[in-house]
Amino acid sequence: MTETDTTAQTATDPAHDAIRAEIQANDVVLFMKGTKTMPQCGFSSRVASILNYMEVPFKDVNVLADEAIRNGVKSFSDWPTIPQLYVKGEFVGGCDIITEMVLSGELDQTFRDGGVVFNAEAAEKIRETNS
Repeated sequence: MTETDTTAQTATDPAHDAIRAEIQANDVVLFMKGTKTMPQCGFSSRVASILNYMEVPFKDVNVLADEAIRNGVKSFSDWPTIPQLYVKGEFVGGCDIITEMVLSGELDQTFRDGGVVFNAEAAEKIRETNS
C-alpha cells in the first residue's frame, strides 16, 4: 500500500472520524482502558489519577467498549499503546511520557499554552512527593 493509499484509507476510516470528532470537541481527551472513575489497567489508572488530582476537566473514552476505537486510536496517533492523551487536538503521549511531563513541569506548560484549567498546586505536590 502506498502512502497515498494509507492517507485515503485514514481519511475515510469511521473510527478515525470518531476519534477526530472527540479531540475536536474536547480540550483534553484521554483514550484509556476503562473510565476516569474506574480505570481497567494500571497505565490508564496512572494517567487518569494525574489528571483527576490536577483537577483537569477531561473527556475519557473507554477503548474497551469499542474495538474499532481501540485499534483506530493506535493508527490515528501512530502510537502503539493505550492510554493516549490529547490536549487541544494534539497528541501528547502515553503513560510514561505523561508521567515524565508532570514531573518535569512540561505538562503544566502544555495546559497553560492550551488555556486548560488545572490545579498548579496539585501538580507541584506531585513533583514534591516524587522528588
